[in-house]
Amino acid sequence: MALSVTAGAQNAAPVNFTADEDHHNMMVQLGIKILRNGPSGDDAAPNHANYDQALANPYPNLPDALILKNGKKVTTAQAWWQQRRPEIVEDMEREVYGRIPVNMPKVSWTTKITDKERVGFYPVIARQLIGHVDNTAYPLINVNIEMTLVLPANAKGPVPVLMMFARSVLPAPAQPPAADLEKINSAIKDLLVKEHPELKSIFEQYPAYNPVSEQSPFGPGGFPVAKGDPPTAVQLIANGWGYILIDPASIQADNAEGLTKGIIGLVNKGQPRKPDDWGALRAWSWGAARALDYLETVPAVDARHVGIEGVSRYGKAALVTLAFEQRFAMGLIGSSGEGGAKLHRRNFGEAVESLTGGEYYWMAGNFMKYGAAEASFGPKTANDLPVDAHELIALCAPRLTFISYGIPEQGDARWLDQQGSYMATVAAGPIFKLLGVKDLGITDDYKIAKMPPVNTGLLDGQLAWRQHDGGHTDAPNVKYFIAWANKFIHDKSVNK
Repeated sequence: MALSVTAGAQNAAPVNFTADEDHHNMMVQLGIKILRNGPSGDDAAPNHANYDQALANPYPNLPDALILKNGKKVTTAQAWWQQRRPEIVEDMEREVYGRIPVNMPKVSWTTKITDKERVGFYPVIARQLIGHVDNTAYPLINVNIEMTLVLPANAKGPVPVLMMFARSVLPAPAQPPAADLEKINSAIKDLLVKEHPELKSIFEQYPAYNPVSEQSPFGPGGFPVAKGDPPTAVQLIANGWGYILIDPASIQADNAEGLTKGIIGLVNKGQPRKPDDWGALRAWSWGAARALDYLETVPAVDARHVGIEGVSRYGKAALVTLAFEQRFAMGLIGSSGEGGAKLHRRNFGEAVESLTGGEYYWMAGNFMKYGAAEASFGPKTANDLPVDAHELIALCAPRLTFISYGIPEQGDARWLDQQGSYMATVAAGPIFKLLGVKDLGITDDYKIAKMPPVNTGLLDGQLAWRQHDGGHTDAPNVKYFIAWANKFIHDKSVNK
């Protein structure tokens, strides 16, 4: 099919590109002829990723987050907020994550289910909600954001909430009492035998079997569990927090074929993206902000203390959310890698080229330029990026920012470059200090910074780091995150 697309009628059907067609369309728009192949995660492949620290820093000098484009040094918080931060935001939006359109449709929230449930031994009120995005401008695409809000039932006042990128599920849907469940099972068996007489002998052979079994109320499913610790949801509720599960797929599909659908497709009226249009990471962060809009209307929620959490690709999205959406007070950023906390300029594991190929749809189209081997503008590399991951972390300052990783031996792959993410966290520190809060409390020199031992947290400041001894999850760090965040939430000297 032809890959050049012209603006169609108001209600023209969405373009249905394959991933390859959409990728090629963006290359044509950018004038890219050939992209470099990204490194392989297979150590036996000819183009396997580098894991030699001696070769990991081909571009050792990061952009200085405290130098204005005119060369002047930023020395005051006012200069950061009014001059330098807007410069970084502009570069990040244009070249890395894309811009959210100016006139976004409104979201109307409705409650689908309200249920009294339990999380562990703790009574909670659980609500499943749908956020319908106004599609009157383009009725051919529907976007309905799915999320579940769970709050402790016995809270004496508004509670902090951790928003997590995950499937929207109720923790433990309330079950009918045993006597009613017996009636339901009896009726189901009668109906099944009526439609399928051959089932009668099976039911007679297993008289105690019931089609619907009673579910245990002692823990929500779907949550990662750290060895020896309760599930994340139980820890949050036990500590007087609430939580939200917001489904990223209900905002924007996690694939390239979905770029002309979802919220990106809706605002583009089903047409392919332009080079500085937003990618999936920014779309997910927009959805999280709309969920925060809703939380600000709930009296039982302390909307001044809402955090964002995610792991892996959703760790990237959580960091992007915290960076760009300043109403979020804190973030737990799990194993985020390239496009998240990992330095683009590092040559270790995942690379810029990894996100100019298969997962290019997470990013702005313009990001593909930095993987170009042959293009109308010449070749570009990660060193040509005007920004890097330390500046993404810096955009979170002075809010609570906890960078979390596991260890490769347990499945948190070397590919994620834990050391490169630690370097980025160190390099973000001066901005936290400029804004009057504490950073990691170590050297500011990211070039010589070595990760602390596993299970040794740097948790004294508003910028925090901890590498646990588990795998590709942040569950082992949840109890440390809650204690760390509570310290600052309840400290009147820093909670202003």
